[in-house]
Amino acid sequence: MSDTCLLVPTLNEEAALPALIANVGRLDPPPAEVLVVDGGSGDRTVQLVREAGWRVIETERGRGRQINAGVAVATAHNVCVLHADTVPPPDLVAVIEQVLADPKVALAGFTPIITGEKTRWGTTAHNLAKTWYAPLLFRPRLFFKGARLLFGDHAMFFRKTDFLKSGGCDPEAKVMEEADLCIRMAELGRVRLVPRTVRTSDRRIAEWGALKANWIYLKVGLMWAFGTRQRLEKHYPDVR
Repeated sequence: MSDTCLLVPTLNEEAALPALIANVGRLDPPPAEVLVVDGGSGDRTVQLVREAGWRVIETERGRGRQINAGVAVATAHNVCVLHADTVPPPDLVAVIEQVLADPKVALAGFTPIITGEKTRWGTTAHNLAKTWYAPLLFRPRLFFKGARLLFGDHAMFFRKTDFLKSGGCDPEAKVMEEADLCIRMAELGRVRLVPRTVRTSDRRIAEWGALKANWIYLKVGLMWAFGTRQRLEKHYPDVR
């Protein structure tokens, strides 16, 4: 039996959930539990989650706060933060448990491919490069200790005990909470990018266009790096 919880923070994810429910149902081995933390959806998100038989808790909106709330009540040893628009590989749980069997790894994530009606290879390649160059430029000490900068699209995973030891996510963070968590977890061990892929929705690029989307990603990343974090959400609106 697996010892991994899939934690899904949601906000108005009615459109994405049917595919996620189907894909999670195909995981082999299955997760020990699927825990959805909803931030106040106004659509059928919570209803769909309950119909799927998944556990749901409701909290204030904010991905940092939602992740913290989910980890606090998770019963499994390992936790994977899976976004509703991400398509996991069938052996997701096995990969997680194999990677976390190495005590030197504190946090890890899959390699995302951004896709929809077409695959966004340019953004996918930039996301991969950013995983390396962002910590090298802005946190070189941690980079040479083995830190990589991962984001929500990476389906990040970790041990519950390490997450709690690190202090978890900034509860006020609605954007870039994953990057903050990487920095905190890097003090406990390696932050690793696993050479296995997950597919994630290109809905922001489809809404904004490739150039605008990548400009927003870069701008928000630089604002985070230079400490102007209070205004990040203003520059990174929700797209559903």
